[in-house]
Amino acid sequence: MQLPPPPFSDSNIGPQSLLTPPDSLVSSTMIVILIPTLFLLLLCLSIKWQQPKINKRLPPGSMGWPYIGETFKLYTENPNSFFSHRQKRYGDIFKTHILGCPCVMISRPEAARTILVSRAHLFRPTYPTSKMKIIGPAAVFFHTGAYHSRVKKLVQASLLPSAIKRSVSEIENIALKLLATWKDTSLNTLQEMKKYAFDVALISVFGDNSKEDLELELEGIKHLYHCLEKGYNSMPLDLPGTLFHKAIKARKILNETLMKLIEKRRESGEQSGGLLGVLLGANENNIKLKQEVIISDKQIVDNIIGVIFAAHDTTASVLTWILKYLHDNAELLEAVTREQEEIRGMLLEGNRGLTWEDTRRMSLTSRVIQETLRRASILSFTFREAVEDVEFEGYLIPKGWKVLPLFRTIHHSSDIFPQPDKFDPSRFEVPPKPNTYMPFGNGVHSCPGSELAKLEILILLHHITTTYRWQVLGDDDGIQYGPFPVPKQGLPMKVTPKMINKKKNVT
Repeated sequence: MQLPPPPFSDSNIGPQSLLTPPDSLVSSTMIVILIPTLFLLLLCLSIKWQQPKINKRLPPGSMGWPYIGETFKLYTENPNSFFSHRQKRYGDIFKTHILGCPCVMISRPEAARTILVSRAHLFRPTYPTSKMKIIGPAAVFFHTGAYHSRVKKLVQASLLPSAIKRSVSEIENIALKLLATWKDTSLNTLQEMKKYAFDVALISVFGDNSKEDLELELEGIKHLYHCLEKGYNSMPLDLPGTLFHKAIKARKILNETLMKLIEKRRESGEQSGGLLGVLLGANENNIKLKQEVIISDKQIVDNIIGVIFAAHDTTASVLTWILKYLHDNAELLEAVTREQEEIRGMLLEGNRGLTWEDTRRMSLTSRVIQETLRRASILSFTFREAVEDVEFEGYLIPKGWKVLPLFRTIHHSSDIFPQPDKFDPSRFEVPPKPNTYMPFGNGVHSCPGSELAKLEILILLHHITTTYRWQVLGDDDGIQYGPFPVPKQGLPMKVTPKMINKKKNVT
């Protein structure tokens, strides 16, 4: 009977090989060494992440996980809870890390005003990397100085009341066309409002959209925009399969499409109104005067996409919340309907559509919009970036860090708005204190499209309240974030037409 060979004995193994352990033993030893080494390395990185090597005192707070930070928490928690928990723990100024950016959050009105107005030169407007790359670096809200001043004047010229009052009938037609598809159906409110807000945004950018060839081009633009918008709030990882990568690809095609449309508009000599008409007109005037062209085609494209971005999701979210709040407050809905029925009576008597002057008579409905903007606070904050190391209320804000004035926290302060969780439009019968109500921002970088947003909301509310009744389906509580807070599942509801006696104007 043959005995088994001793360890390491083999006819092919010489004396030197006896000094070398087998591969399996090497692998086991390496694993034993590597695991604690990697653990220690990650621990060191985490400590370095939590405590940057800065001598001066940073605001208190948590930076979350490396790179990811607290992004997932921000977009999965109730935003009121996210901010209030940190405010209670760290105070009115605290640090965090979201969307790949180290941030300082500000939750006092006076401090927010300092960032946005009195010391605005130290904090340039900015957005996370994902948004800046997808929208385009030349968009007006990423800039300061002469370029910002020139472009904002042109954007405002296309969005001031004197300009948008001419679009009332076009916006009304969009509203009526949408509502005609609602009869006796169940729908996702948010998605319907996105359709409406996007079509209105296209009018504000391109002007008269009634021509058949332009309608086809705009359908293509709409499809590309829907592809790229999915990457706005994604992590900026340009890897195949990621939302950001798909958005960047759509952005390149959209850029080429808009460039061709601009060239076609220029060759035809037709301005056709809207922001594009204003920008092209300004360039034409400068060329005639032999002055420097104010804005390039690439800059025009970035600003077109920027305006659509600013006018789309936010307005759709506000409209969704308004229908939710009116649904939940029957007496308020009845009062708003009475106001709109009075205006409807004037329209029937004059056999006409809505005018700008009619929308100025909607005082209660306007207060409902104001209270929705406060209560829902669609824009929870805005982004600024420190252009240098800044001493701020005893803390250091390092150069390059984002600074976020928290509009939501200010709007939900019981010291400013008593019973902040109550939906009460009457609180706006008296103007709010300065710097306490900022649904469109503050300072030179406040949103120039606020009047357009209010106008399109008033027009749609007029026709919804006088034409339809709606019932929220399922559990009507809960909020979802994507990234703006909206009622759960986009507020599914059942819509039925009212029985209307046109002669007597009663329902």
